[in-house]
Amino acid sequence: MRKTVFKLAAACVALGSISAAAPAFAQEEAAEEAEGPITVSGGIAVVSDYRFRGVSLSDKDFAVQPYLTVKHESGLYAGVWGSNLAENAGDDVEVDLYAGFAGGDAVTYDIGATYYLYPGVSSFNYVEFTGKLGTTVGPATIGGQLSYVPSQDNTGNTDNIYVATNAAIAIPDSPITITGSVGLEDGAFTGGSSKLDWSLGATAAVKGFTLGVAYVDTDRRSTFAFKDSKAGVVFSVAYGF
Repeated sequence: MRKTVFKLAAACVALGSISAAAPAFAQEEAAEEAEGPITVSGGIAVVSDYRFRGVSLSDKDFAVQPYLTVKHESGLYAGVWGSNLAENAGDDVEVDLYAGFAGGDAVTYDIGATYYLYPGVSSFNYVEFTGKLGTTVGPATIGGQLSYVPSQDNTGNTDNIYVATNAAIAIPDSPITITGSVGLEDGAFTGGSSKLDWSLGATAAVKGFTLGVAYVDTDRRSTFAFKDSKAGVVFSVAYGF
């Protein structure tokens, strides 16, 4: 379906789906004390607009995004993430299967791969590889990522590169965290010319839920469909376990 998104409107959970998509890798999930070698976590988010790297994939409409991750104490993990999409030739659903290895203390790392599945239009499926680094500086957590889609039939035999940085600053004595991201994409999904996206927002933990709001923008007004990259404010509510 991603090809349909490329043409109609186009490579995750609350703000994760706003700025960098699709699935959140293991280091981005809430830390939990595992009682055994296997930790299972999951949740569901509702967003007012499914934004992937600045581009709306839900035609600026609501999206429901569940996820489930299984992680081993060694750092290996695997999971699944899903979302509804704008109308397309398939079933208007995206299912992402992801796996990788994460760890680190002062500097965290996460190396993984995501297989983007579009039920009903399997010819649009593709795989992407991602590496991430992160660290903490005072009250801020900062990170960077490099994502690469190798040339495949489903991407028009063209590769794609996405480089991004993000930061989160927790406000002392409050449930609020300020978030921001900047990303640059070039290749199969941008028509051969680079695209810059950025976001600035905040999340708040309220009685087991995470509420979010973010301003999302790009240096384009349309990427794959009319005004699909136009600036907008995205609201989200998520619950995880």
